[in-house]
Amino acid sequence: MKGLCRVPCPLRALVSVVCNSSVYLRYIFNTCFRTVEPLEYYRRFLKENCRPDGRELGEFRTTTVNIGSISTADGSALVKLGNTTVICGVKAEMAALSTTHCRVFLSVPNVDLPPLCSSRFRSGPPGEEAQVASQFIADVIENSQIILKEDLCISPGKLAWVLYCDLICLDYDGNILDACTFALLAALKNVQLPEVTINEETALAEVNLKKKSYLNIRTHPVATSFAVFDDTLLIVDPTGEEEHLATGTLTIVMDEEGKLCCLHKPGGSGLTGAKLQDCMSRAVTRHKEVKKLMDEVIKSMKPK
Repeated sequence: MKGLCRVPCPLRALVSVVCNSSVYLRYIFNTCFRTVEPLEYYRRFLKENCRPDGRELGEFRTTTVNIGSISTADGSALVKLGNTTVICGVKAEMAALSTTHCRVFLSVPNVDLPPLCSSRFRSGPPGEEAQVASQFIADVIENSQIILKEDLCISPGKLAWVLYCDLICLDYDGNILDACTFALLAALKNVQLPEVTINEETALAEVNLKKKSYLNIRTHPVATSFAVFDDTLLIVDPTGEEEHLATGTLTIVMDEEGKLCCLHKPGGSGLTGAKLQDCMSRAVTRHKEVKKLMDEVIKSMKPK
């Protein structure tokens, strides 16, 4: 009888293996199919109005923001959009002016895509994607008028602030433009500049580090990116794999008043007027979500 008592244990293990084998084989098949025919694999999901990661076509990945992430910067923020992670640091310096009018002293931002964030990037000079992202952010700053030149003037014709904006991608999984735009906006909202006065006798700048004020952020541009599949189907917030398989991409930047600040479409499939209007409507909705998230984070950081 003691020997018979030992029998069920191996039998239960065998039954468990048999039952789970079909699940395991299905997993192996899906993995191989996704590797060999990735586009067809995605099409099977898209036909059911969903994506392999479980999201609906119009659903964004979980978005989080942490403000004041870098203690050595004058303003900073870390943004996660799904797995895509971008950190932005802003440093402020004073510069002498050689003209009678203040110029826009927001430096052309630098977007860095190091090998750390993805194996697709290599060490060395900035690649094409990093340069495109840097120019995109520069266009957003200029077109949205997020900060006016007068707000960076210390003394007209004499002294002004220079803001150096550096964005580094820590983890790349697509939609880098949305993450960079949000990280820049959040970092600028975090910048505090000390009070500066010009001594009339010595003509030198005197800095009061005990009295600081936040930047006057005029607008809040938010980017919303789309990927086009088979020239007709639109999905929001594409992952890196989805961007690679898409026949085109589109990024729309809106402000809180629903004004179009920037539209970035690097070739690919064309869009009808109706689809473009649909994208702009989604961008307006996305702006409200991102702005609400940022306001909640900033509010939670202020002393009560």
